[in-house]
Amino acid sequence: MALDWGSSSLRGYLLGEGGRILERRAEPSGILQLPERDFRGAFERITAGWSNESGSLPAIASGMIGSAQGWVEAPYVGLPAGAEQLARQLAPVPGTHLRIVPGLAQRGAAHDVMRGEETQIVGALAAEPALADALVVLPGTHSKWVRLEDGRIREFTTYMTGELFAVLRTHSILGRLAPAGSGDSASGGAAFARGVAAAQRSAGGLAPLLFSARASVLVGDLPAAASLDYLSGLLIGDELRAGLATGRRPAALIGDPALCARYAAALEQVGVDDISILADAAPAGLWVIAQYASP
Repeated sequence: MALDWGSSSLRGYLLGEGGRILERRAEPSGILQLPERDFRGAFERITAGWSNESGSLPAIASGMIGSAQGWVEAPYVGLPAGAEQLARQLAPVPGTHLRIVPGLAQRGAAHDVMRGEETQIVGALAAEPALADALVVLPGTHSKWVRLEDGRIREFTTYMTGELFAVLRTHSILGRLAPAGSGDSASGGAAFARGVAAAQRSAGGLAPLLFSARASVLVGDLPAAASLDYLSGLLIGDELRAGLATGRRPAALIGDPALCARYAAALEQVGVDDISILADAAPAGLWVIAQYASP
């Protein structure tokens, strides 16, 4: 049994031989959605009926369930690290057959951490071994740019792009002009591309551009319904500007297909058009790590 257990959602997979997915389930039981911290109850619900003659199957989980706010804290593993290093540090949950994959910590001049993305990367490598020495991007609330070397995570950088968008949309003046349900308007694609281009041109970075998401609407240059698409383009465009400044080009996007497609469109706009998209990589990653952990 494999669990992708994050802050807002819980996904469960019953895996067969070779990691084949026999059944999948999902529910909104992320660690922040369980006010009573009833992790055991959520675990039993998502795996109900998944048992064998001995009564239970081994289980493995990754994500925020292994954080300090989760069921059992799985201490961070240092870099470089791959599936084998992660498997050595699995944290057992007392009274269950469940073990939790640790996150990764980058220490030094630029401290950084990840939980859950490391498992997706392991799964992506199983699907595309050519990524063993490549730069990959995992779009999300906290987007990760990850450099792989010899099949292991060597270094990474986190961009709070998704969270910044949510905060600005909900709690700032930039979201007040956008009508309810906007973000998928007929002019949204053009507005997104315009935001990406503006971020690429800006010598002063993101800060002096943000207010233009409001000002452009007020002067009649941008439809209110497209203002959030433009804001998204600014934020993602600025992330790409910083990420590509190293001179390395990402080889793959890993994560939610819709969000990866948005990043792929932005990357194509700046000249990176030979990139693959890998979705639903966590189950394969959990299977690979479990194989390394098996006696």
